Amino acid sequence: MNRPLSWLALAVILLGALELYALHALRPLENRVLDRYVRMQAARVAPDPDIILVDIDEKSFGAMQDEAGRWPWPRVVYADLIAGLAAQKPRAIVFDIMFNEKDRDRPQDDAAFAAAVSEHRNTYFPLLRMPAENDPRGMPMSEIAPLIGVMRTRGADAQARAMLVPPTVLPPDQWRVGLIGYTEDADGVGRRYILRETIRGWQVPSLPSRVAFDLGYPVPDQDDIVLAWRGAKGGFPRVSFSDLYEEFNRSKRTRPADEFAGKIVIIGTAAPGLQDLRATPVDSLHPGAEILGTAIENLKNGRQMRYAEHWWPALIGVCLIFLVTLAFRTGVDARITGGALVAASAGLVATSWAMVGSLLLLPVVTPIAAAWLFYGAAALAEFLRERRQRQAAMAQFSRFTNPHVAKLLVERGGIETGRREVTLLFSDIRGFTTLSETRSPEEVIALLNRYFSLQVDVVFHHGGSLDKFIGDCIMAIWGAPLDDAEHAKHAVACALEMVDTLGAFKRALGAEDSGFDVGIGVHSGPAVVGLMGSQKRLEYTAIGDTVNLASRIEGLTKDAKRRVLVSKDTRELCGDAFEFVHCGTFPVKGRAQPVELFEPKRKA
Repeated sequence: MNRPLSWLALAVILLGALELYALHALRPLENRVLDRYVRMQAARVAPDPDIILVDIDEKSFGAMQDEAGRWPWPRVVYADLIAGLAAQKPRAIVFDIMFNEKDRDRPQDDAAFAAAVSEHRNTYFPLLRMPAENDPRGMPMSEIAPLIGVMRTRGADAQARAMLVPPTVLPPDQWRVGLIGYTEDADGVGRRYILRETIRGWQVPSLPSRVAFDLGYPVPDQDDIVLAWRGAKGGFPRVSFSDLYEEFNRSKRTRPADEFAGKIVIIGTAAPGLQDLRATPVDSLHPGAEILGTAIENLKNGRQMRYAEHWWPALIGVCLIFLVTLAFRTGVDARITGGALVAASAGLVATSWAMVGSLLLLPVVTPIAAAWLFYGAAALAEFLRERRQRQAAMAQFSRFTNPHVAKLLVERGGIETGRREVTLLFSDIRGFTTLSETRSPEEVIALLNRYFSLQVDVVFHHGGSLDKFIGDCIMAIWGAPLDDAEHAKHAVACALEMVDTLGAFKRALGAEDSGFDVGIGVHSGPAVVGLMGSQKRLEYTAIGDTVNLASRIEGLTKDAKRRVLVSKDTRELCGDAFEFVHCGTFPVKGRAQPVELFEPKRKA
């Protein structure tokens, strides 16, 4: 099996590589598993208390109705909020609200809002990026770049245009802006936040990058980051917009005067009605303001998730497949191998979960799936191979023993060759020539096959094993290949039933008066038994003096005029199971001492 196993391992490795680097069929499952780990680990980490969300929630819509009317509220509301927040000296005030349409009915409110922004230069706003197909109608990058903090790289297209929408209610010198591009993966879940977008050589920063840069936090030289979440959905420290607005308009305030001192304040909404909800690993309806806050927090604290190098899952898969291959090659039980693979899989899952806590995403679904695919295929191949071997062994063993014994031999792993205490039986046909003279050769063969089939069934019925046919002689053995403490009793009982079977056979043929008969000799003693022969043909047989004497005793049945004769050794092993008639002693060719023989009979 070694070579097919190697080819199978190579095929699974190639399939795994194809999945990792091209197909990505398991990526949705991989993402869901990692998302669950991220969600579990995030719940163990408290959000940064220095980032506070001023939430335009459902409560604020109702509470602000009298003061500001229906949504959208006049911009003077935000001017008042900026003034109130700025008095506490926060590090930054970041709006997650677009201000790109002027209020034609209340221009004075826009002016008040612009005045508040110009007075407090730590205010930041979103920059909207329209689809790229609209770029030819957009503003020239060379003109807008100085206004929105765009960096020109070497080789930048001087004629480049981009459809970017700044907060046009503010004068251009107050455009402290950045993109709010939240990147969704193919499964619709957002896991990354852009740090910059390069448009024909012009690098446009994201809003988190712009805030972080202005506050002196290092910004990685990369296009995006994988967000490292803290807390569950709604875990950010937050204040209801209406509560804060009312507080700032009271003559006597009740909230702490330094509540926002040194904080980064994000003004956004978690209200479902404003549809600023996104799917993230933390929640399927995650407020955009919290996502923005997470990106800013990651840059502030130098935190971001990162994926393990692509070769790590590949290496894990190769190692697992190698170890499973080694186990099968060295003959380790498939159940033990499967248990070990379960333990290894559980260990990898636990490792992947723990590494998320260290901000490392290690995908393990694909290598584990590849290992289990290989294990299943290899175990199936091994099962089919063993089944073929068992079937071949059953076919071989069933030639000389009954199916039950054959099954036991297969389960035990085969036949042991060695010296054993056994009982041998030889049964030879006599007088068959006269019976066959009136029949064709085909009929003679058919009669012999029928007779042998009946007598072999008798041998099997008494637990014996068929050694071989020698012409018209049957050689059977008890006490091998399986141990039989009463091998002598079983052999003698078989001999007596073989005589009965002969009588029934003769009656069926209408040959009761013919000379067709049998002689049966039985002897017990030590013999060497096992599979013997050449590589191309093996036979299960017994050799030794016990075999020779049993054959000689069968030959003496004619002289003694008895159908069945057993040796003194067999008689003594049978105890009082049968009645024995003493037939005298007989000389045996090749032995100096004569042999004492007995005729067995069933007890009355």
